Amino acid sequence: MRYKNVKEGVFLSRPNRFIALVEIDGKSEICHVKNTGRCKELLIPGVRVFLEESDNPARSTKFDLIAVKKGKMLINVDSQAPNKVIYEWIRDENYFKNIDVFKPETRYGDSRFDLYLEADGRWIFAEVKGVTLEEEGIVMFPDAPTQRGVKHINELIRAKEEGYEAYIFFVVQMDECLFFTPNARTHPEFATALRSAAEQGVKVLALTCHTTPDSLEIKDFVDVRL
Repeated sequence: MRYKNVKEGVFLSRPNRFIALVEIDGKSEICHVKNTGRCKELLIPGVRVFLEESDNPARSTKFDLIAVKKGKMLINVDSQAPNKVIYEWIRDENYFKNIDVFKPETRYGDSRFDLYLEADGRWIFAEVKGVTLEEEGIVMFPDAPTQRGVKHINELIRAKEEGYEAYIFFVVQMDECLFFTPNARTHPEFATALRSAAEQGVKVLALTCHTTPDSLEIKDFVDVRL
């Protein structure tokens, strides 16, 4: 996926989870943050950020904050991007072959899964989670407790029990890492649920992305350690 009209700026502050103050071309601008997560380890005053400028004159904010520099690393923080890049990657049949049905946002039980597929006679549900938290090369999810995430895992286990294939794709929104692991320190219940899902046949996969200021695309699989 690609962004248009990308500009560089300097992060100043985040008054609330929806907006940030960013210096762009010497002027402080109120920008929409496309990620409601904490991102405290990323959004530090003075760091370089990248923003997409909107051409919609009706918008209350002119810019969307989409990526952050962390040392030499560029991390995409757009929470809508993981689904888009996985959809592109799957549509190109990089993982599932002979896809007959491709339905994003499909209801199952009390949840709405990110994707439902039918391919080669297989019925498949998939959830997609974006990963921006990195510590010394190790990437983790979530960066804050997520009861919604636990609910989705339990629904995937149920779908697996009822004969569907079930997948969780963790999209690592940066180029390189050592391995992915659930963030048991922040949300032990999520980590326990993910391990249980894997033991019951839910496929847990993690993929890095080639990340630039104006693009994001799936790059390669990375080791998952539960």
